[in-house]
Amino acid sequence: MSEPIKVERLLNEVQMDGKVGLFGRVIIAPQATLDFHEHHGETETYYILSGEGVYDDNGVKSPAKPGDVFFCEDGGGHGISCTSAEPLEFMALIIKK
Repeated sequence: MSEPIKVERLLNEVQMDGKVGLFGRVIIAPQATLDFHEHHGETETYYILSGEGVYDDNGVKSPAKPGDVFFCEDGGGHGISCTSAEPLEFMALIIKK
């Protein structure tokens, strides 16, 4: 994988109808990190598909593995890093408030 983080958007702007900020598949290369960021006026959910990593929920770190679901509240912050030899892959859904 040439890029450390790849986002594949699965719905276009018309399909999201102003209510969804993102519905997509995210791929993080081994040892790469999607830096901590905050959400304001929206929430974000991650559903882990493959690989392993560490999820940062407002400073509380948890292992991330296939089947895990992580939810970031409006006003909260999060980040995720890949700790496995294979890429960390997950679905991301941003819902606008």
